[in-house]
Amino acid sequence: MPKTEKPKILVVNDDANSLFALTSLLTQWAEQESYEVLAARSGQEALRQVLMHDFAVILLDVNMPGMDGFETAEAIHQRARSADIPIIFITAFLADELDRLKAYQRGAVDFLFTPVIPQILYAKISVFVALAMKNEELKKQARQLSLRTTELTATNQKLTREIEERQSAERQNHAKDEFLAMLGHELRNPLSAISSAASLIGLPGVSAEGVTRAKKIIQRQSQHLGRIVDDLLDLSRAMSGKILLNRAPLDLAALVAATLETYRATGRSADYQLVQDLDQGWVDGDATRLEQITSNLIDNALKYTPPGGRIEVRTWTENDDVVLSVRDTGVGIAADLLPHVFDVFVQGSSTLDRSQGGLGIGLSLVRRLAELHGGAVTAGSKGPGGGSTFTLRLPRIEHQAAPAPHPAESGGEQGMPRVLLIEDNDDGREMMTMMLSCYGYEVQSAADGHEGVAAAVRRRPDVALVDIGLPGIDGYEVARRLRADPATAGIRLIALTGYGLADDLRRVMEAGFDRHLVKPVDIDQLMEVIGACVPVPMPVKQ
Repeated sequence: MPKTEKPKILVVNDDANSLFALTSLLTQWAEQESYEVLAARSGQEALRQVLMHDFAVILLDVNMPGMDGFETAEAIHQRARSADIPIIFITAFLADELDRLKAYQRGAVDFLFTPVIPQILYAKISVFVALAMKNEELKKQARQLSLRTTELTATNQKLTREIEERQSAERQNHAKDEFLAMLGHELRNPLSAISSAASLIGLPGVSAEGVTRAKKIIQRQSQHLGRIVDDLLDLSRAMSGKILLNRAPLDLAALVAATLETYRATGRSADYQLVQDLDQGWVDGDATRLEQITSNLIDNALKYTPPGGRIEVRTWTENDDVVLSVRDTGVGIAADLLPHVFDVFVQGSSTLDRSQGGLGIGLSLVRRLAELHGGAVTAGSKGPGGGSTFTLRLPRIEHQAAPAPHPAESGGEQGMPRVLLIEDNDDGREMMTMMLSCYGYEVQSAADGHEGVAAAVRRRPDVALVDIGLPGIDGYEVARRLRADPATAGIRLIALTGYGLADDLRRVMEAGFDRHLVKPVDIDQLMEVIGACVPVPMPVKQ
């Protein structure tokens, strides 16, 4: 703490002898009373001293040339910082009542007459010095109280933040616990169905119809498991900013129309009034991710709308935005839940939701994908039973005609391409080989990287499907070796991997692959990619 300054007394007198006498008299008590004495020879000098210091009291001579005592006092008290300094006028004659009134109007607190009686001067000075010291002590206490108040306020704010953070962490932990329990439920259901269907196929006496139904169940539930894994991976990539968008100009209305047609064709919307009103609007976006946004919003409407309900899907342009709206007549959203519907792991009514399944991450993914496109998504509802509306806004672009596609290079001889499959998982390799064979492809397979390179050199396939996680040498090294050998450099290489981050795509392309597919690979997508790499006559399923 800095040392407290002593109170100061200012003596103002134009007469040098009088000034010396007064300052000397005051100085002999200065140590005892703990104050300092300063002097001024004129009113102007007194004002300069007041600008530099605070004073406990000013002893001011009335009769001075130029600026007299009354004018000096008035000037001192016009300044806000020195307005309350007590002034004792010193005069050589007895002031009449008018002089006293004038002095008090100028801010005087008292009069002293010369010759000054030391005891009276000491008594008066002691009072004002004591008052100054008491005022300084009060100011010090006020500063300490203010500092303490600030510290307590900061501590209280810190405690409040800690309580809020702890409550938030508890809510998040509770939400995660519910999510993990939900995930276990969602995984067990399809796994149980797959296990039961697989067991049914192996039972003696099962009918052909039963086997066909069991196979369809296995296929359907496997796709469901794939969607669960895709949702989890996509959300993780989106939250970490590792989704790589393949952007191109597209008409959002056409994309939404194609998505709705898929829902109708598969019967997923059969129990609902699905209404569409789609006006053209062009955006610069990733078609796959925008279809994912659209599907998640429609899935959400289906999930929370009872059968027979109405779902309206609209697109239009509004200023610089292309807008997609999905409105339903479902259960609605409670007011306390509405601000959190896009948070991770948040869901509404679990009863209705459990009948449809889901992880509660679809809307979180929608928001992140919208943000990656430079857009935003909002939710609105009139409350429970009032339905809900989700609105996506994306930056609008002017439509530009797409350049004519370049004719693809041919990668094989006449007929179906020869395919090399390099995959270390025995079941996966066998199933993939059987599926490709069913589509008429000539398939050679290898179980590891070294065997795959040797098979490529020996067989010279048109296309090689290469798993990245291979024993011996991985898929990256396989690609590098095939590209380095002139005999195999022209083989079209398609990477099959369980990793789909932007860095994985970069490593795949740097290794020399032509395309990158993330497992599990949809057979139609695989056929499309192989056909794009090596154009062939349309294969016919056997």
